[in-house]
Amino acid sequence: MASLESIVAEIAAEMAEAPRRGAVADYIPVLGEISPDKFGMAVIEVDGSCHLAGDAEEPFSIQSISKVFSLTLALGAIGDNLWERVGREPSGSAFNSIVQLETESGIPRNPFINAGAIVVADVLLGGHEPIEAIGEILRFVRALADDDSIFIDERVAQAEQQTGFRNVALANYMRAFGNIHHPVERTLGVYFHQCALALSCRQLALAGRYLMTGGINPATGHSIVSTRRARRINALMMMCGHYDGSGEFAFRVGLPGKSGVGGGILAIAPGRASIAVWSPGLNARGTSQLGALALERLVHRTGWSVFEA
Repeated sequence: MASLESIVAEIAAEMAEAPRRGAVADYIPVLGEISPDKFGMAVIEVDGSCHLAGDAEEPFSIQSISKVFSLTLALGAIGDNLWERVGREPSGSAFNSIVQLETESGIPRNPFINAGAIVVADVLLGGHEPIEAIGEILRFVRALADDDSIFIDERVAQAEQQTGFRNVALANYMRAFGNIHHPVERTLGVYFHQCALALSCRQLALAGRYLMTGGINPATGHSIVSTRRARRINALMMMCGHYDGSGEFAFRVGLPGKSGVGGGILAIAPGRASIAVWSPGLNARGTSQLGALALERLVHRTGWSVFEA
C-alpha cells in the first residue's frame, strides 16, 4: 500500500479536478460567500502523525459537527439521564424536520438532528447564563485540540439567529411539550453560537482524537470520556451523523462520521485515525459532496472501514 501521506495528497489532487462539487449552503448568507473550490483534508494517526492536504489550515464554520462535542459535554454533565429527553435512533428525516416531534411527544429522535441538539444545548445551559455555557463549549474544544486560537465566528452566529426560524419553531414546539426547560431565546443563543465554531481541518481532526482512542486524549493520556461512552458516541455518529443520508454514508465510507452544512466532516477510524475533510459544496442531504467522496476513497485505499474483515 502507498504511504498515507501520498494517499492524502493523491485524493486532494483528485478532488481539485472533480467536476461535480455540490451546492454551497446559501440559506445562511455568510456560508454562501465561501468558494466551492475549497478543499482541505487532515488525517491524524494514533501515533500523532499528521497528514495535511489542500486548504487544511483554513478555518471554516463546523456547524453541526459541533454537536459531537456538545453531546460529549452533556453526557459528562448529566450522564444517561440525557436519554430521557433525547432518543438514540436514526431519524430518516431531514436535519430540521418537525414532523416526528408531533407523534413522539416532543422527544427528538437523536442528539444530532437539530431538535436533539437544541435539547442538548438546553442541558448545557443548566441554569447558567448563555455566555457561560458558550464559553464552556469553546474551552472544551480548544482543550481537545490544544489550540487557543479556535474561535466562534460572530458573523455566522448572528446570521444563524437572523435566519433560524425553523430552529425557533422546533425549540418552541419542544418547550410546549416540556422538553425545553429554559427560555427559548437563551437555549437557542447557546445552540447558534456552538454551530458558529470555526476550526480548520487540522484543528478538527485534533479535537476528534479522543474518539479514535477509546475516550483518551492521546497527546496527554487524560481520559475525556469512558471507553464505553466513546464507543456509544461513535455508534451514534455512524447511525445518525448525516441525517437521512446516514445509511448511504455508512454504505460508502463505513466510518463513524458527523457532517455540517459548512462543508466539513469529522470521521473516526477507531484505533487508527481522526480525519477531517472540508469542501463547502453539499449534496442533496446536506453533506459535503467532495468530503464524502474523499473519505470513500481514503477508506478504499487504506482498508479502514469498520466493516473490514
